[in-house]
Amino acid sequence: MIRFDRVAKRYPPGLDALSDLSFEVEEREMVVVNGHSGAGKSTLLKLIAAVEKPTAGAVLVGGQNVGGLARAALPYLRRRIGMVFQDQKLLFDRNVFENVMLPLAIAGFPPREAAQRVRAALDKVGLASREKALPVMLSGGEQQRLAIARAVVNRPSLLLADEPTAHLDSETAADVARIFHEFHYVGVTILIATYANELFSGARRLQLDHGRLLP
Repeated sequence: MIRFDRVAKRYPPGLDALSDLSFEVEEREMVVVNGHSGAGKSTLLKLIAAVEKPTAGAVLVGGQNVGGLARAALPYLRRRIGMVFQDQKLLFDRNVFENVMLPLAIAGFPPREAAQRVRAALDKVGLASREKALPVMLSGGEQQRLAIARAVVNRPSLLLADEPTAHLDSETAADVARIFHEFHYVGVTILIATYANELFSGARRLQLDHGRLLP
């Protein structure tokens, strides 16, 4: 599903975020990426989604070198990938339903099918009763579940999450982690950058240290 082949990422004026990174993630696998702050976890996820391009090496997703994709091809790649960011990137002037609808509207889904998908995604994360609420009316945990619903509404085969349980209380964090386990159970490949290892027991771990993969 995913292969990194001697990947490096350097930011100006010479900061090496990742160096000589090689690993593979199998289809339907759950993998947790660990490491100190600044270890390169977020950069790794961004390379998979082609938000960033590698300075050297190749990042392959489904056999496709995503670092070499033309700009016009990126939307097609990202329809196969769900992304949950640290800052959530919610639209605070739109309600819960409209936030989750946005990726489907951009992709051109028929309105009736799109609405069915939105409500199914909201039901999956426990927000079916909050579809008319604005994000500001939601708790931190509900906002995170909203971000997850938006990430999975396209029914992606790959789900990437950057610190999805950060800043949540222990009960809410466990609830969010349970949602990821449920998606993994039905066959979604999942990569999660996190410090909360205890919430993702059973996942394979990749340990980063200053941009390098530890054995």
